[in-house]
Amino acid sequence: MIDGVRGSKGEGVTRTEWFERGLVTGVGRVSGGILAGGFASLAASSPSRSQDVTSLNFALGYEELQAAFYAQALRDGFLRAQWLQFAQTVATHERAHVAYLRQTLGGAAQPSPRFELKRPPASLGEFSRMAVVLEDIGVALYDGQAGNLTARGLAVAAEIMSVESRHASWARAIAGELPAPVASDVPADAAQVRAQLAGAGVGIV
Repeated sequence: MIDGVRGSKGEGVTRTEWFERGLVTGVGRVSGGILAGGFASLAASSPSRSQDVTSLNFALGYEELQAAFYAQALRDGFLRAQWLQFAQTVATHERAHVAYLRQTLGGAAQPSPRFELKRPPASLGEFSRMAVVLEDIGVALYDGQAGNLTARGLAVAAEIMSVESRHASWARAIAGELPAPVASDVPADAAQVRAQLAGAGVGIV
């Protein structure tokens, strides 16, 4: 569980130790996932330990983007009321997600990609629109990777995905949109996530 990033006391084996013994052991640094040039396409294949590492690195890069987005908005100082509370809370969550994924992946964690938000939000209205978009993309990303993960990898992703879904609903509610507009979410693969980010003005360099 994400509890100060590490598993709760009394579990016997923490989530990180579990992965060090199972998922990461023998895998090493896996090519694919997040690369310096951007998001690499994730090959369609049967779930495996190697695929877990690739998919979780893919998620790690996105969590880094979200953490940076909220940190910048808080530094800029234009957030107020519910949006300020939202950003403060979610920024803390995203940092915890980054730390959790990095600790889980251990030596298989790849360096963070360099993201460039071509036009950072300069007002509360711009921030609210971008927050809704980024949270929705995050949910689609985790949905899209579910089929690539083993039971162990899915257990890790599920702890984060459930929180990301709450973020998306919360952002939509504050923005005056339906918190849950559809009965089922459409998953997005790596290429689709990259395209959605480009459409939102996020470059991956």
